[in-house]
Amino acid sequence: MIAETFIKRPVTAIVISIVIVLVGIISMFNLAIAKYPDISPPTVAVSANFIGADAATVEQTTTTPMEVQINGSPGMTYITSGSSSSGQSSISVVYDLGTDIDIATVDVQNRVNVALPTLPLQVQKLGITVLKRNPSPLAIFAFYSPHGTHNSNFI
Repeated sequence: MIAETFIKRPVTAIVISIVIVLVGIISMFNLAIAKYPDISPPTVAVSANFIGADAATVEQTTTTPMEVQINGSPGMTYITSGSSSSGQSSISVVYDLGTDIDIATVDVQNRVNVALPTLPLQVQKLGITVLKRNPSPLAIFAFYSPHGTHNSNFI
């Protein structure tokens, strides 16, 4: 059988394994990733800190004023937010597939700047972070080999 060949000739098995790995690495760098469709919606994350404030205070003074301004951004699907007892405020703005994430990020940044004068002075001093992000890092593992095994291709 074929298994006996590789057991009796370990050098042959090692050489074949190295060739397979090298072909895989070369193929990975030559994938036409741009041709794959988007599988997760573009998202913009907004975060701010209000040190020393409880969750209710952060919600009322920081998160809600920013949400009011961000809500209604063109192409927005939905918005989620959270305020923690450690003084952290986080907002995620999810957009329709196909929305240009760079334009959406600039739009959210402009809307946050409109809300900035209404926020507590401590939050203004610490600053507000607006970042584009991929909400689903596990989407990297969404592609499988044709035989149905769970070998993942990194994109």
